[in-house]
Amino acid sequence: MANEIEKQVEELEKKIKQLQKREAKDQISIIAFSGDLDKMLAAMIIATGARAMDTEVKMFFTFWGTTMLRDPKKSGKGKNFMSKMFGCMLPKGSTKLKLSKLNMCGMGTAMLKGLMKKKGVPSLEELIKVAGELGVEINVCEMSMDLMGFKREEMIDYPNLKYVGVGSYLADADESRIQLFI
Repeated sequence: MANEIEKQVEELEKKIKQLQKREAKDQISIIAFSGDLDKMLAAMIIATGARAMDTEVKMFFTFWGTTMLRDPKKSGKGKNFMSKMFGCMLPKGSTKLKLSKLNMCGMGTAMLKGLMKKKGVPSLEELIKVAGELGVEINVCEMSMDLMGFKREEMIDYPNLKYVGVGSYLADADESRIQLFI
C-alpha cells in the first residue's frame, strides 16, 4: 500500500512539473490582420497599455495589417508587375489607413484624426513610436509580404521588428496568457 501511494505521488509530481513548463507567461500575442485605422489604433493602444503594465507584447502583422508598416518614403527594388500593382492599390504606411466603418470618402478618417488631436489622444504614428520605446515586439509575416510584393527595405525603421513565419506566432501565442485577433 505504501509503495502504491509513493508511485501515485511520483506520477502527480511529474504531471505538476509538466504543467509548470506549459504555464503561460505574462505576455500578450496580438495578430494584427486588419489594415483599418480604427483597428490598428486599438491594437497599438492595447499593446502600449500592456507594456506600460509591464506585460510582454508580441504583435504578428499579417495580410492587410502589413500595410501599416510600410514606410511612405521607401520603396522596394526589383518588383514584378503584380507586386507593383499591390503597392499602388494598398495604403503605404500608417498615415494612409482608412476607417473600417463610416470612412465617407476620407471624411470620417479626417474627423476621427481631428477629434483625437483635440482630445489629446496619441496618433497612430505616435503610438508606433511609443511601442518601440516600450519594447513592443513587432513580427511581420514573411508570407504576407511575399504575396503582396512588399520588400524588407520598404518597411518602417522600428527597434523590435522581425520577419517571421506563422510558426513564430504560434510559439508566442502558446506561451501567452492572452491572444488577440485584430
